[in-house]
Amino acid sequence: MTYDYEYFKKAVFDLTKIDLNAYKEKQMKRRIDTLITKNGISGYDNYVKVLKTDKKLFEEFVNYLTINVSEFYRNPDQWKLMDTDVFPELIQKFGKNLKIWSAACSTGDEPYSLVMALSKHLNLNQIKIFATDIDKQVIEKAKVGLYNAKSIVGVPEDMKKKYFTQVGPSFRVADEIKARVEFKEHNLLKDAYPTNCDLIVCRNVLIYFTEEAKDEIFRKFYQSLKPGGVLFIGSTEQIINYKEIGFERHSSFFYQKPKG
Repeated sequence: MTYDYEYFKKAVFDLTKIDLNAYKEKQMKRRIDTLITKNGISGYDNYVKVLKTDKKLFEEFVNYLTINVSEFYRNPDQWKLMDTDVFPELIQKFGKNLKIWSAACSTGDEPYSLVMALSKHLNLNQIKIFATDIDKQVIEKAKVGLYNAKSIVGVPEDMKKKYFTQVGPSFRVADEIKARVEFKEHNLLKDAYPTNCDLIVCRNVLIYFTEEAKDEIFRKFYQSLKPGGVLFIGSTEQIINYKEIGFERHSSFFYQKPKG
């Protein structure tokens, strides 16, 4: 079975450019085994054959593989700190045309939250968020901008009234918010990173990666930031060796690249 899974990882990389070696094997293997069983398929080799020929099962696999748990204004206290401290500091340092990257953005909750939060400090037409994810399916969902009530529970009431329209049981984010976000497919382990970023937001994603992969990504984020730029990570994460990488601790979950 070990050999089968090694073969499967190579086949998946050929098909999707997703490197399963970067994920915690026990956890990821359990998820994949569950999906194979659910579809009544026997073994990794047969599953690969199906993935190559069945578009629906292929898309289901990619969607299942990439962990998509997201919500607007997740961890409100951290967003409050962003509003009161981080945004004003960045605007004072770098001006109004901030370069912001929402990495592993999932279904768009985070980059749209960034636009709404920034709209308290800047005009909408001054805001541009670059948002990326490895999964083209969630990017398509993000572009549609339709969310359930649970996803938007953390949105401040004034923003909810201003920027969401109820459609049946769901809520659609306003076109004026969507227009401020540019979505693109991106693999954190393989693709080139944007440069000269003022703010990078990557939250509650790297917990699924190995320590080696996390270290590589945090170092790349450091290189992507301007001196004085800030990295915002999730409440389930920490950068243990942040000093070794070069970061300074701005506050909990916010790390700053020194001005130099």
